[in-house]
Amino acid sequence: MSYINLLQITNATDTASAAGAAGSAPSEISMSFLDMAMKGGWIMIPIVLLMVIAIYIFVERFMALKQAAKEDSGFMDRIKASITAGNISEAKQLAHATDGPLARMIETGVSRIGKPLADINVAIENVGKQEVSKLEKSLPTLASVSGGAPMIGFLGTVMGMIRAFYDMSMAGNNIDVSLLSGGIYTAMVTTVAGLIVGIIAYFAYNILVSKVDKVVNQLESRTTEFMDLLNEPAH
Repeated sequence: MSYINLLQITNATDTASAAGAAGSAPSEISMSFLDMAMKGGWIMIPIVLLMVIAIYIFVERFMALKQAAKEDSGFMDRIKASITAGNISEAKQLAHATDGPLARMIETGVSRIGKPLADINVAIENVGKQEVSKLEKSLPTLASVSGGAPMIGFLGTVMGMIRAFYDMSMAGNNIDVSLLSGGIYTAMVTTVAGLIVGIIAYFAYNILVSKVDKVVNQLESRTTEFMDLLNEPAH
């Protein structure tokens, strides 16, 4: 009989312990992206600014390159027709009235018709270099963002770990996880944020570079066609 009572007491104790454990189970902790960013401290400010700069440069250059890549299929035909007819002033006026890097390069070449072909080619190349420089505007800044953002994130990591170790040294034997959480949050969040911005800027830079190369190849093709046109009377 005493054995049965002992077994009942043991079962009751186990049930109470299980109920107590269930009642003391920690509730699920959720954290928004903004809260997580705030844990990164002030080092998140330059990282966010770099992200804004990267997005602005990408959108602005993408639209500019898209516009520069647009090609009037009949532009070169009209230029060719005017030059073949000997109406140089009409060809120059047509190039002047058309917007875009190609039109400006062709206008330079048309305005120098009558001079040696080598001089015309050099003049067109000089204008082409200026146009390419305009197309590549802000790309070095975007490249700097892609490399600088992760470095700033790593700086935040080092600062966060220094803070964590400092808190540990000051706490002595009373080390608490919550005491170290501030420094660890700073270390981890800034690293992630810096890498995210760096990766975005890196891919944005390469996309824009490929678009610049596409426009440059297009310009070279059309200017070669123009120079061939000027060479035709010599044959």
